[in-house]
Amino acid sequence: MSSDLITALSERELAEINAELAHVPHKSGAAIDALKIVQQHRGWVSDESLRAIARHLDMSADELDGIATFYNLIFRQPVGEKIILLCNSVSCWIKGCDKLQRQITDTLGIELGETSSDNQYTFLPVPCLGACDKAPVMMVGDDLHEGLTEQLLREVFDS
Repeated sequence: MSSDLITALSERELAEINAELAHVPHKSGAAIDALKIVQQHRGWVSDESLRAIARHLDMSADELDGIATFYNLIFRQPVGEKIILLCNSVSCWIKGCDKLQRQITDTLGIELGETSSDNQYTFLPVPCLGACDKAPVMMVGDDLHEGLTEQLLREVFDS
């Protein structure tokens, strides 16, 4: 194992990635899991980490970056402590997610794709959270908030 791989990925990250490799016939089959492992430890996947993961999985950095950027929950830049995912699917749009987006922007002072200056929140759009029957919806961290109204949104950010 090369020394630059060891410095770019921690021993623990490498051990967890190697454990995933035991479950796939080809190293590239562990790509998403490897990205998620690094993100779990660091909060996001830096270019250096991505290149190290790619080398470890015998992939090119471009191949792995294509996978990383396809999945909207792999973060390729630093994010806040809590991620706000506002669904902007057709169902949520019909139910007023655009008004909620403006309310979140006004409340936190950040636009979609931005992180608050205190690094508490990153505000991101997401095409679907799988709760169309409860639209509009958003996630804050691991918590799904359904049937949002302006009042419910105020309560979420007040708590």
